[in-house]
Amino acid sequence: MAKKKADSKVAVKTKTENQADEPAEKKVENVLIALYRIQQIESQIDKIRMIRGELPLEVQDLEDEIVGLETRIENYEIEVDGLKKFVEEKKNAMTDSKALIKRYEEQQMNVRNNREYDSLSKEIEFQSLEIQLAEKRIREYNEKLGSISTEIDSSREILNDRIEYLKNKKDELQDIVAETEKEEKELSKRSEEYKFLIEDRLMTAYNRIRKNARNGLAVVQIERDACGGCFNKIPPQHQLDIRMHKKIIVCEYCGRILVDSDISETVRNN
Repeated sequence: MAKKKADSKVAVKTKTENQADEPAEKKVENVLIALYRIQQIESQIDKIRMIRGELPLEVQDLEDEIVGLETRIENYEIEVDGLKKFVEEKKNAMTDSKALIKRYEEQQMNVRNNREYDSLSKEIEFQSLEIQLAEKRIREYNEKLGSISTEIDSSREILNDRIEYLKNKKDELQDIVAETEKEEKELSKRSEEYKFLIEDRLMTAYNRIRKNARNGLAVVQIERDACGGCFNKIPPQHQLDIRMHKKIIVCEYCGRILVDSDISETVRNN
């Protein structure tokens, strides 16, 4: 593999040195081969960046989900504290009401008339109702506490799963970044070697086409008599001109640089 790469470098340098001595047709052919090689290499780089670009987004989504779960659990715990406080308050209110009932019952033993007795009876009845209401509220609060506790347990279980999944994804991302960065550097180096064959004006045009193309394809092969980028039919005369390799020809519909099967096979086989 290393020998093959070394041979490619020598070939590129040799072509660059001898380019001025080549016939015009051969020069154009070599430029088309170099352009198509650059396109193939940079398409590989695009795929690498796409893979690397999706994983960080997935990691970010997981981190956001974890923050959301932690916030939910925190809010539940605040609500639990509030409900427990309400339960305690109602229990204290029941204790106070029971104490008042006992005192009113003792006072009834020493009343001087029916009016005082009836008044104390009403107070006892009121405090009894307060006790019933407090008991009802305590039952409601306890039921809600039970429901929230179930939600907390469920959320904690999901949170733990997400944390573990995030850890695995981060490890995966770290491995992929380390691996793809090395591969990307090697591909970029190869691309730069072939760019020495291309004059600046043409390289600028290539970069402009590639930037504006939705799929990043600036150089495409003719496939089934159509442009491999926009899939519009190429007139027979244009196809003949493309096969002659006498000049750089672009698609009249999308502006991409067109190459024939001979160029693509040369790139594929070397």
